[in-house]
Amino acid sequence: MLQPWRTGKVIRIMDETPTTRRFWIEIPELEKFEFQPGQFVTIDLPIHEKPNKRWRSYSIASGPGSDAVFELVIVRLQDGAGTAYLFEEVTVGTELKVRGPQGVFVLQQPIQSDIMLICTGTGIAPFRSMLQHIQTQSLPHFSVDLIFGTRTKADLLYRQEMEALETTLSGFRYHPVLSREDWLGNKGYVHSVYQRLLRERKDATGKAESEKRPVTFYLCGWRNMIDEAKQWLLDQGYSKQDIIIEIYG
Repeated sequence: MLQPWRTGKVIRIMDETPTTRRFWIEIPELEKFEFQPGQFVTIDLPIHEKPNKRWRSYSIASGPGSDAVFELVIVRLQDGAGTAYLFEEVTVGTELKVRGPQGVFVLQQPIQSDIMLICTGTGIAPFRSMLQHIQTQSLPHFSVDLIFGTRTKADLLYRQEMEALETTLSGFRYHPVLSREDWLGNKGYVHSVYQRLLRERKDATGKAESEKRPVTFYLCGWRNMIDEAKQWLLDQGYSKQDIIIEIYG
């Protein structure tokens, strides 16, 4: 069911990286903003006369809580009218028209498989929501691998939080990978990392994947990454039903 437009109020803003900003938005008319981890909201920005030229959708970056506040993490796009408005005009106290939650890219519950979260850029947002939900609700789960691709260390969204989560959330492993900066961690693109992890998984017991616990793949980011990852997984024999995608842009 399509949600109604509501008035949201920006209650906090924080720079996360040189090109991304975190926005906390409250829906004053609601006691609680209910959504499923992985869903998104649409914002109607006053940047054009036509509605379809004004609407911008962003994944919710926070886990479901007990109040009417949610967080978005947004990257400023070159020549992007929507992000120019959000970065230059929106301040604490600004009111925005918001519709949501929306979307079917959600955490499958109960969790009955290992999970591999593969993303680029702000595609980490829905995965942060899922991870927070798993932790705060103490959801039974197995292994969870987050493979996050970006250009440089300065672009690693929520880095300290994800590193800390490795010590507090059982079975969770964080795999940042950089494409434009040399460092001691993973280099290149996400594909080499998840492919290596899957080879290691298979070699660990010498059994075929089908003889072990299944894996659910969540892919979020730009289309080229998702298309390549999905095709590779299908070629390896993984089921289309076990590959859940959300395309940005």
